[in-house]
Amino acid sequence: MTDWKWTKIADHDRLTEGPVWDGKGLLYNECAASTTFRWDPKTNESTVWRENTGAANGQTFDRQGQLFVCEGDAHRVTKVDPENPNAEPLVISNAFKGETMNWPNDIAVDQKGRVYFTDPNYTGGPGNLEHESVYMSEHTFGGNWNTMRVTFDTLKPNGVLFSIDQKTVFVADTPNQPEDPKRLLAYPVNEDGTLGYSQVLHDFGRGRSIDGMTLSSAGTILATAGSSSGGPGPMIYEFEASGRVVRTHPTPADNPTNCTFGGSSLSTLFVTFMGGEVYQVDNVGHTGQLAYPQRRF
Repeated sequence: MTDWKWTKIADHDRLTEGPVWDGKGLLYNECAASTTFRWDPKTNESTVWRENTGAANGQTFDRQGQLFVCEGDAHRVTKVDPENPNAEPLVISNAFKGETMNWPNDIAVDQKGRVYFTDPNYTGGPGNLEHESVYMSEHTFGGNWNTMRVTFDTLKPNGVLFSIDQKTVFVADTPNQPEDPKRLLAYPVNEDGTLGYSQVLHDFGRGRSIDGMTLSSAGTILATAGSSSGGPGPMIYEFEASGRVVRTHPTPADNPTNCTFGGSSLSTLFVTFMGGEVYQVDNVGHTGQLAYPQRRF
């Protein structure tokens, strides 16, 4: 299915990110406004769901329906109560070896409850940490969380995603400088949650590479990438787990930022954009592979 029908469901002033389906509606962030919105398909309207989010960006549910959020401007990763989103969240990670995180950006949780997140520096100046890496936070006895650095070769990691069998973590490495490699990387997951050596699945050259990603039930990676400023333009890429590009879909707005599946059968794709737009695409030829909620028939 190559011809997608795009429908705009929301339009904000600035960057939208972090779309997640909560079972009945779509949560997404207007990052600079530090606001999470919830779009209701019954009314086709978006309303404020959470405020003072610390410029929240990527977010994800685990299998129990717990919501984990990257709060970039607050330099932390939190767990937010979906039943009381404006209550003070639980801090999962806000430092590594005593140093404040850079700008937590995107997030994934494995079946063991380990939280993986990317930590690029988007401040335009020196970061709090000298490196821009992927981290894993693990719940320990006593109610604490331990944060471990798990990549040592990333330049500016952004989107992060698990394969269906959870044996691989896909990472979008998106450095800003034209001469820096912009790649989709795959890391094998070790038993203890650390990551092995990366494999380059795709190189975007000098074009805008992947920002966010989601997974279909067949293991296909759907990724937001590209820009009108160069290369083939803004689009959704469909990758096999091997990195082979299956097909691409031009987007109606520039600089797509992230995507997720939703709807009762998880067959609708929701896409956010740098300009603040949020779109839905019905019947994309895939169903989503989400930890939560499970697909309903």
